[in-house]
Amino acid sequence: MEPGIENYKLNKDLFGDDFVWGISTAAPQIEGSCDSDGRGKSVWDVFTEIKGKVLNGDKPTTTCDFYNRYRDDITLVKQLNIPNFRFSIAWPRIMPSGTGNVNQAGIDYYNQIINYCLELGIEPWVTIYHWDLPYALEQKGGWTNREIVNWFGNYVRVCADNFGDRVKHWMVMNEPAVFTGAGYFLGIHAPGRTGIKNFLPAIHHSVLCMAAGGKILRERLPDAEIGTTFSCSYIEPYSEKDKDVAAAKRADAMINRLFIEAVSGMGYPDDVSVFKEIENYMLPGDEKLMAFDFDFIGIQNYTREIVKSAFWVPYIGAKLVKAEDRNVPITSMKWEVHAPAIYHAIKQFNAYPQVKKIIITENGAAFPDVVINEVVNDTERLTYLQDHLSQVLRAKNEGCKVAGYFVWTLTDNFEWAEGYHPRFGLIYIDFSTQQRIIKASGHWYGDFLK
Repeated sequence: MEPGIENYKLNKDLFGDDFVWGISTAAPQIEGSCDSDGRGKSVWDVFTEIKGKVLNGDKPTTTCDFYNRYRDDITLVKQLNIPNFRFSIAWPRIMPSGTGNVNQAGIDYYNQIINYCLELGIEPWVTIYHWDLPYALEQKGGWTNREIVNWFGNYVRVCADNFGDRVKHWMVMNEPAVFTGAGYFLGIHAPGRTGIKNFLPAIHHSVLCMAAGGKILRERLPDAEIGTTFSCSYIEPYSEKDKDVAAAKRADAMINRLFIEAVSGMGYPDDVSVFKEIENYMLPGDEKLMAFDFDFIGIQNYTREIVKSAFWVPYIGAKLVKAEDRNVPITSMKWEVHAPAIYHAIKQFNAYPQVKKIIITENGAAFPDVVINEVVNDTERLTYLQDHLSQVLRAKNEGCKVAGYFVWTLTDNFEWAEGYHPRFGLIYIDFSTQQRIIKASGHWYGDFLK
């Protein structure tokens, strides 16, 4: 059993006065109203129409109806004493074809959200890209087309120029390892492409976009705090055998190191030989274009992964040992519940000298919540959050540059290929009636932050 801070009564004051507390959401998962007020189609709108791609055939057509209920939901953020609200801007709502004409109704909508947050004393934290690529750009190659660096740059300028007078905290991109890996290699997320020929250019172009986006924000908003977010899972070898240790190292390069090292000016990790082929998509001067000095790095951790050698797995020669086969506690996503993973993830990212500050921009868990007499007593999620916060405090007390924590997520929502099955929210949503019920975990977080 790894140490935590279990003996402490968890108290917000232990983290210090300048520690940032918040809640995270994403436009395609909560907004709905996919064809309202001039919004264009996203890759997820199209992907969810393909039979068998999303559990139960679920679609993000309405989801939590945040598009129409944003005032009610932000009022709940205030009610729960949460001072910082992370949300994303939907690229197809701002620029329906991905480039060119700007949709004023989309600009007006996000201005209303930002203004209402500020009216309630809530600080808006904006993610510029959270996976909802305009479908019109995917038809031109999407992330495999180098021209996306220009398309994305234009989109970032529109966001900076329209919202930057009030938004002080920005995240350029959400989890590039996931949207490139699941969307352009495995095909299990939108747009559903597969193969190394799609994956490698998507990696490189997303790195170029992250750095370009950071530079555009810095130029236009010199006083803003600029970050970007990465998914990370703590990786451990299945055994101490050399082949499993080596396999875990390769998996770590793929899952955790690939993007942080690229944008930090270190290039692509050479532990996975196929990454050398990214050079085929690089132009002279790209090494400089890939790097940006972010003010903070957002890390998003939910679990750990156990990895063993598997010579038959192409490119990486490694495979994950499923949590459900290891007799460990799991969530509705079949992810292991292992709180020390977040401590190790913080330590790993903290070791990069280029990382100035770490914010946990997502951490949370999906469990099968049940409503009994209008109450959701989600003790498993409450325990998960407390145990993970103890591990964040452990890392902070050891001198790590961790300066904030955002729970994933405010309300139950559309969870990508898993549809509406996994419930991550601090607030329960009855998707048939849109009724909101604050769960026990939500009440606890609100009391904790009071």
